[in-house]
Amino acid sequence: MKKIGFIGVGIMGKSMVRNLRKAGYEVAIYTRTKAKAEDVIAEGAVWCDTAAECAKGRDVVITIVGYPKDVEEVYFGDNGIIANADPGTYVIDMTTTSPRVAVRIWEEAEKAGLHAVDAPVTGGDTGAKAGTLTILAGGKKEDFDACVPVFEAMGKNINYEGKAGNGQHTKMCNQIAIAGALAGACEAMVYAKNTGLNVDTMLKSISTGAAGSAQMNNVASKAAKDDYAPGFFLKHFIKDMGIADEEALAADTRLGVLEDVLGMAKKLESEGMGDLGTQALIKYYKW
Repeated sequence: MKKIGFIGVGIMGKSMVRNLRKAGYEVAIYTRTKAKAEDVIAEGAVWCDTAAECAKGRDVVITIVGYPKDVEEVYFGDNGIIANADPGTYVIDMTTTSPRVAVRIWEEAEKAGLHAVDAPVTGGDTGAKAGTLTILAGGKKEDFDACVPVFEAMGKNINYEGKAGNGQHTKMCNQIAIAGALAGACEAMVYAKNTGLNVDTMLKSISTGAAGSAQMNNVASKAAKDDYAPGFFLKHFIKDMGIADEEALAADTRLGVLEDVLGMAKKLESEGMGDLGTQALIKYYKW
């Protein structure tokens, strides 16, 4: 398993490609806008003009694209991965997408003689750059085991979650937990500001105790410096929370905090903030 096709070279994908190449893999890439990948092409990644071309002749095909519709576009149809990958290829979707889409990919891959694994990640752009991503994988255990060396080039906390779709369900749990933690950190900061506290001092004081979290320390705290550059786009978090809410309702489960934070984020997106980082949630409170 030395030849990898990688589809989706964005904030996360670009660093993942670099780490795969550092680990000795030959990486061919495809993304919608070639200009955005010129740097990794100059570093040695092989450009392909289509997703189909990127899938042919590879041992592994990895995807990390934007939305469920993008996943369906690159996997299905005559020009998709499933129709063009060689039998025996491992196809790994690392996009955060619908568990139902993950199950459909697995079913169609099985018919085509491919090995499908859904393996969304968490850790953001920082984890992607450092090669320390958490990887949450669903599919057949033997397929997961075969892919572990590839995962180890990109992440450190690598987990087998069970059958196809379970990687995506676990990622939904992650996003549900983030929603509450991010909103809580933003509310603490707004309270501090409006009661006359020094926000930086407050964060330093509480972030190492029971109230501390990655969202407080690494994400919401950026808002105190008016830094809204996206480590993770608010619009993509809205997509994730929407999938989680849909799956929860399908399981006859109401998640009140998630629904509230999703509503807040959608309001900000309607005001043109979707391309900001998730720390922009603080702007809901008129920060």
